[in-house]
Amino acid sequence: MSKRALKKYLSGLKKKELEEQLLGLYEKFPAVKSYYSFAFNPKEEKLIQEAKLKISNEYFPVKRKRPRARRSVAQKYIKNFLVLGVHAPLVADVMLYNLEIAQEFAQHKNVQDSFYKSMLNSFEQAVQYIAMHALLPEFKERILYIYKETQDKNWPLSDGFSRALDSID
Repeated sequence: MSKRALKKYLSGLKKKELEEQLLGLYEKFPAVKSYYSFAFNPKEEKLIQEAKLKISNEYFPVKRKRPRARRSVAQKYIKNFLVLGVHAPLVADVMLYNLEIAQEFAQHKNVQDSFYKSMLNSFEQAVQYIAMHALLPEFKERILYIYKETQDKNWPLSDGFSRALDSID
């Protein structure tokens, strides 16, 4: 259904019918419920802290012995924050936090090459997002620290990290 057809359909509904449809969507789809919960009570700081806790638990678990080190956990939170419209500096903070905690993890564990490729993707996305939202002055120090760590620890794909950093100059 096109947006135009939807507008036409919705304009033909009475207020009560429209309310019933919205309540039905709210009950049926968790994404709609999440959106409205956030829209009417945006506790961004609480969401950010929850995300950071889950991300750090991926690398340094509290309840289990082995770390999972899945980038997808952080990506899921970041994607959700973008959909909800969380304030851009908070999203950038989570993006960089994911990289920082992953670097700490890599210092203590022997990780596979796919881990480094995944972190390169995260770094590129973070740098692009920060540049796109003109947040570079606020996050430049953290970006440079992450970059320096990749160089100092001789991470594979270090030229990719250099290219990502060069793209914002």
